[in-house]
Amino acid sequence: QVQLVESGGGLVQAGDSLILSCAASGRTFPPYEMQWYRQAPGMRRELVASISSGGITYVADSVKGRFAISRENAKNTAYLQMNALKPEDTAVYYCAVDSDGTGSLDSWGRGTQVTVSS
Repeated sequence: QVQLVESGGGLVQAGDSLILSCAASGRTFPPYEMQWYRQAPGMRRELVASISSGGITYVADSVKGRFAISRENAKNTAYLQMNALKPEDTAVYYCAVDSDGTGSLDSWGRGTQVTVSS
């Protein structure tokens, strides 16, 4: 099973930027699709962005224009570039993967906290 480790979270001020990383290990080939989710206190977990091994991306409307997703297949790592952060971006950010293109997520990371102060 794929193991995922997120990093890069922290406490920032509104308007700042952060880059989150998600490193996948435990398999030879890069995961088919890597996704970033977030969950704020009392809220449902929501999909923020996703990227396929071929570079096809999706970014949620709520963050479009501010967030970007990328990946380095050679490093089995995905990134979430977050710019112009707002207090409402405060959440735990999770990485998840669909390793083999089944359409189902098979691994989740433990998450990294992002807190944006006003």
